[in-house]
Amino acid sequence: MMPWFKRVEKGIITPTEEKKETPDGLWYKCPDCKTVTSMTEHRKNLKTCVKCNYHDRIGSKEYFAILFDDNKFTEMDEDMSSGDPLNFIDSKPYPQRTAETQRKTGLKDAVRTAYGKSGGRDITIACMDFAYIGGSMGSVVGEKIARAIDHARKTRTPFMMISKSGGARMMEAGFSLMQMAKTSAKLALLSEEKLPYVSLLTDPTTGGVTASYAMLGDFNIAEPGSLIGFAGPRVIKETIGKDLPKGFQSAEFVLEHGFLDFIVDRKELKQRLVDLLGMIMPATEETNGTAKTQKADKSS
Repeated sequence: MMPWFKRVEKGIITPTEEKKETPDGLWYKCPDCKTVTSMTEHRKNLKTCVKCNYHDRIGSKEYFAILFDDNKFTEMDEDMSSGDPLNFIDSKPYPQRTAETQRKTGLKDAVRTAYGKSGGRDITIACMDFAYIGGSMGSVVGEKIARAIDHARKTRTPFMMISKSGGARMMEAGFSLMQMAKTSAKLALLSEEKLPYVSLLTDPTTGGVTASYAMLGDFNIAEPGSLIGFAGPRVIKETIGKDLPKGFQSAEFVLEHGFLDFIVDRKELKQRLVDLLGMIMPATEETNGTAKTQKADKSS
């Protein structure tokens, strides 16, 4: 062997502080198929596995970058933060938990709302963040979604809701549950004005969110493999005392049983949304135009 290939000296010990370790965050290992790829490639693929297409969880920052043209948008109510109406304390006081979560995540609450253009068309989007107390639905979530719907009605733009939640926020108890009725009522007003509502369900969408605005879309769509349901699989299994079907509460299972319109790959999401709204809005505008003409004829 060549001397440079064979270690001539024995007993060489490199001090720990001089060892060169691989920096954290350079590689991504798919939790499904275990394929390893670089984080750069993973981000370029919109955080979906290059081999099995497993959709990793992402937040509002990534969804806004995907959907809004050139990532340009105007955020609404960005400084709105939760109060403590019940003086709730579990392992720590609710205000302390809120402050710590805001510091760790850089988020004010579990939803962000914004408006801008997607495919050249004006749109209003609300997107939940699971990183903020499990994407739980509290008073701020309900209020921000309600205001976003009001903005869509005022500007005559389509509304899109991206849900990712563990359900109602226990720290706000009844105040949290009231948001189900509040947001549903606002969506009814949106429907009366013939403005389209697209609901995207991502992993996971459960609890009170599923029981309200997440499943009220004119089009209910989902990402592949998303967990969608009201109660969790473990709770249901314990309640009925039977094994659940394979893939129970997955997006594919829910689609098969008629609760979804279609499943969309994240990499195709923006184009599918643009195509969908392109089919809906001209008909809507034409209908509104006809109504205006009829009113004008009656008044004359």
